[in-house]
Amino acid sequence: MDKDSRAVSERLNRALAESGLSQAAFAAALGTSASRFSTYRSGRTKPTAQFFLRAGRIAHALHAAREYRIMTAPATALAIREASDEDWAWRMLLQGRDHLRLLLHRHDGSEAAWEAAPTTTGHAGFDTLLAVLTAHEFKAAGEDPPEWSKVKALSDPWVPEHPFLERDEIIEQTPDYLARANIFVPARDLVTA
Repeated sequence: MDKDSRAVSERLNRALAESGLSQAAFAAALGTSASRFSTYRSGRTKPTAQFFLRAGRIAHALHAAREYRIMTAPATALAIREASDEDWAWRMLLQGRDHLRLLLHRHDGSEAAWEAAPTTTGHAGFDTLLAVLTAHEFKAAGEDPPEWSKVKALSDPWVPEHPFLERDEIIEQTPDYLARANIFVPARDLVTA
């Protein structure tokens, strides 16, 4: 292996370690497969310069987020998947969204932790909602949304049960950006203190 290829391999290995994720999880966060990432790390395949730089940037942001106990997209998806009930899943979703807002307002590149693609929450509605909320927050901050957040609308409407509102009221009170994704949640239920 030539000197430059060895340096790329070493930097990708450091990025993987810094991310705190398994090889499979880090590869997924970067939008590639574990086997493809393995070929990059070994030097058998040369990654693009863009992929190489992105891996380092995202790894650094994931490390910083973990250090400061800030939720990332992968951490939020995992918290939703591991939630003991739907109420807790909603809390984790909104806490993750609030952490994303915090990172976006820092203007220091730390929002790259949310460019890391999450694995599934185990529920198509929550997967799509996490993606749509992420895209919405990036756009509201004047930033380009991560690729993973650009999702298609659900094929069937998702109208989670509400303790006080009827289905028609929920649909009527849903923000347009959620309705376009076929997700119906009243705007007030997305507000946090």
